[in-house]
Amino acid sequence: MNNNVPNWILSLEDEDLEFIKKFVLNSGSLKEISKVYEVSYPTVRIRLDRLIEKIKINDAIENQEFVKFIKNLSIDDRISLEDAKLIIEKYKEERNDS
Repeated sequence: MNNNVPNWILSLEDEDLEFIKKFVLNSGSLKEISKVYEVSYPTVRIRLDRLIEKIKINDAIENQEFVKFIKNLSIDDRISLEDAKLIIEKYKEERNDS
């Protein structure tokens, strides 16, 4: 099994993953998804917005945990404060690029 599954995927419920699968298979068309689920377009839009928020929240938590880990390494004198700042800065830059 691939151990590189992002935490945001692991945090989703089965129905969220099924929604994502249907979304991709329907080329991201909310209109088509509304037909698949037999609900209105606004209902699908709300569901997608909630899913986006779940992913954002999980990313924020993951980001905080990594930054906390790096800060703790510095506090424990395992890395210098300057190195910790550089690592955190680079990490945040790369997270924003993706």
